Amino acid sequence: MNRSSDFRSPLEPEPVWSLLLALRQIRQHWVSIPDRLGLGFDADGQAVILAVIDPATVVEVAADGGWIAKVPISAAGAELLNLYLPMALACRTRPLTAAHLGQSLDGRIATLEGESRTLNGPENLTHLHRLRALCDVIIVGAGTVECDNPQLTTRRVSGLNPVRVILDPRRRLAADYGIFQDQAAPTWVVCAKELVAVNAPDPVRVIGVSYHNQRLDLAAVIRHLHDSGLFGIFVEGGGLTVSAFLAAGLLDRLQIAIAPLIIGSGRMGIALPAIQDLSQGLRPRCCRYGMGEDVLFDCRLRD
Repeated sequence: MNRSSDFRSPLEPEPVWSLLLALRQIRQHWVSIPDRLGLGFDADGQAVILAVIDPATVVEVAADGGWIAKVPISAAGAELLNLYLPMALACRTRPLTAAHLGQSLDGRIATLEGESRTLNGPENLTHLHRLRALCDVIIVGAGTVECDNPQLTTRRVSGLNPVRVILDPRRRLAADYGIFQDQAAPTWVVCAKELVAVNAPDPVRVIGVSYHNQRLDLAAVIRHLHDSGLFGIFVEGGGLTVSAFLAAGLLDRLQIAIAPLIIGSGRMGIALPAIQDLSQGLRPRCCRYGMGEDVLFDCRLRD
């Protein structure tokens, strides 16, 4: 693929993904998004960002996240732009906090013992890794580390690993979990202020925030990440952590991948304070995406 290509074949997901990665890498240096942004390829076929629209542009992106393809684009390529542009564009003047949960038809994210690895299909796992590659920071709770011992890296797709943040208010996690030992990406632990002095595995960074009534000050966590230049925030789990961010009104997007599976028992996904009437519930605007046998609901909680 080069500047002279006439793009008679539709733009497919692989080059679209290259464009998204290039956008993610360069926007980390922006204060704000240019009014008009061109995505294209150089003479060697490498994805580049063209701040001034020129003949090499294949996709034009507006500051509000809208886009126009200047060449034919496949349905799968267009789907990637719709799904991932919001995270790829996150910057100081357009921060984004998104969360994701995978669950069964009956709203379970794991068995009572915490087993969840085969709940959703491989397509959703690839989706998670794409979100990791496009975000600046990924957040999980201590329970997710205990159950899954996750790596939180981008092994299934090309792209850089994000900063990894573990919410462990009571510092209950031992130092021998892989995420504290592999040094695959910067790793931070957020805990109650009173426990910051507790020893942490080198080179893990420990951040203290207020912790009252069994609740961590999540707004303070977001502020700290923004102050550190991290504006694309991905809350990957688990259910209690995602629910806490949702209840605090801190999510811009919530994605729920539903698998055609009925567990009948196990750990619930979203859990919010009780309401008296359905009108008090959240009914966000949603887009639906097929991911193998799963269906992903991408919910916009605020503009």
